[in-house]
Amino acid sequence: MPTREEKDQFSLMIEERAIKLSVTHMDAIIDYCSKSGMEVEVAASLLNTTIKSKIELEARELRFLPRTGQLPL
Repeated sequence: MPTREEKDQFSLMIEERAIKLSVTHMDAIIDYCSKSGMEVEVAASLLNTTIKSKIELEARELRFLPRTGQLPL
């Protein structure tokens, strides 16, 4: 079971990779896994709740998940 510190470090690395490559967080994870040989399922267990929320939002925007009611901003 990964520690909170390990999750935070991995999530920060994914966040930086997404910004550096100008891609979604999902794409950053897939890119990292393909280059490092890590299984996507293992990477998923290393994500903190902040990154998981960002991925869910991206999936909703890309219509991979059904949209929920949102207040206009």
